[in-house]
Amino acid sequence: MSYNEILKDVFPLLDGTDLASCMAVSKQWRDIAQDDYFWKCLCSKRWPSICKRPSAPTVTYYKMFKTFYKRQHQKKLLPPRLSFSDLEFYIDIWSEDSLIFSEVIAGPVLQKGVWNPPPGICDVLRFHLEGPEYKMTFSVDPRFSVPLCQTISVSMLVGRKDSNKVACIINKSVFDYIDRTSYRALAFDYLDFSSAYPFVSGIRAWMSLLFMDKGSEEVIDVFGVEIDFCDAANSEDEVLWLFDMLDWN
Repeated sequence: MSYNEILKDVFPLLDGTDLASCMAVSKQWRDIAQDDYFWKCLCSKRWPSICKRPSAPTVTYYKMFKTFYKRQHQKKLLPPRLSFSDLEFYIDIWSEDSLIFSEVIAGPVLQKGVWNPPPGICDVLRFHLEGPEYKMTFSVDPRFSVPLCQTISVSMLVGRKDSNKVACIINKSVFDYIDRTSYRALAFDYLDFSSAYPFVSGIRAWMSLLFMDKGSEEVIDVFGVEIDFCDAANSEDEVLWLFDMLDWN
């Protein structure tokens, strides 16, 4: 057998990754490995029905295999059209029917999320705040205490300065989970997206009350607030794109 005949006998035994690697060995190997018959054989193992066609559904079976044989890498995110300077956040927290916190937070304050937590917080909470996950935080001054025997709820709207429109992030959700390990009380709500994005759903906005132990199981001392969108967004640009897709009115 000639050298070329040996290669033509061996190449059909390879998987797609190895056959593609052979194309980088030399021009001779590349010319042989580009034979679409080899790639049709590989495609027939993955998608037998599509190989019943008289010709490749794309330009070549090689192109088809290269395009679809594995999940595509995440595409680079385009620069967001919004910035935190365009936004301001309206946060209201109730204990039963009594308003205990009501503030307008400027976008750049949440963007930076840089503040020094008070001394004495637990290590688990400190490690969480210093972790790499993207989160928006701000301090509560003055602090407020919350009796856990009462229902604590929160609403959060976001406003756009460039268009004077408002969108809802959290609508009267209850802090119904108290994590005593990390000293956080958590509430969430599902984001409402514009009708321009009909297939985007199921993404939650999370808000956490960060607290310290007051020596009582029944009362928490809140010193900060954290907001994140960990279901779908873990960077500033991803969060801004979520805001951009909200149902603005």
